[in-house]
Amino acid sequence: MSEQSSVHAYLNWTKQRIDEMDATLASLEEKAGQIKAESKAKADQIIADLKKRRDEFQATVKTQLEAGEATLRANKALLEAQWPPFEAQVKAYFETAGKQVEQQQAAFRDIAAAQIAAWQKATDEFRESATKVAAAKRNDLDAALNQIKGGAAEAEIQFQKLKQTGTESWAAMSAALTDSRRAFDRANQQAWDALKRAADPRQ
Repeated sequence: MSEQSSVHAYLNWTKQRIDEMDATLASLEEKAGQIKAESKAKADQIIADLKKRRDEFQATVKTQLEAGEATLRANKALLEAQWPPFEAQVKAYFETAGKQVEQQQAAFRDIAAAQIAAWQKATDEFRESATKVAAAKRNDLDAALNQIKGGAAEAEIQFQKLKQTGTESWAAMSAALTDSRRAFDRANQQAWDALKRAADPRQ
């Protein structure tokens, strides 16, 4: 169970990042036709670079999954290091595209939806695994499940607030996404650690 829970936490983490990358790219590509001609070539290049970064991230994940849990833990930092350049490219895209508020808001909605979906999927997977653990450890598991649910609800509230105002800058929207991403990472890891402890007969 120890290796399985570590792998689950890792898979949730990587899936959330890849889904967010896909949502970002889909949103940017959908609105790319609306960019002024002088910015279009640079915006298209940034989209191509973002696709390359996403593909490299996916390839690294695939390689690590094949190598096993020890490699997953050791190389998570490598994947985390690939994230800031992806975000920097998104920021550069919005700066190149002339800071079109409508496109930024559309991208934010799509990325936020991908994050909410990741929260919900992690909650469902954890609930399914937790039901298989003995009732004696139920309180710890319920607390971990409530943390995931609470984090998802909090992220959704923050996203809704930003969507309703409609005037926030990309920096503010990006900060909200980053906060949600960090909360997801913590809750996801803590939940699977709790499940691992609950399943360990020595505890």
